[in-house]
Amino acid sequence: MNRKDVKASYSKRLRNLRKKYGYTQQKLAELAEVEYKHIQRLESKRPCDIKLSTMEKIAEAFDISLSELLDFK
Repeated sequence: MNRKDVKASYSKRLRNLRKKYGYTQQKLAELAEVEYKHIQRLESKRPCDIKLSTMEKIAEAFDISLSELLDFK
């Protein structure tokens, strides 16, 4: 899996989890203590890069482990 594929898979996973939990992008941003625009960019068709620390905050917002967040099945 190349970098572009990983970013696309993460973007889709993030969007699916957010919807499963019933969160808006704004709500997820608040819970993860990140900018709303960053969540928006992460879910876009051309997702931006993400730091590990941000992934950890997002996983915490969903109350799941980092490995669950990164489970692209």
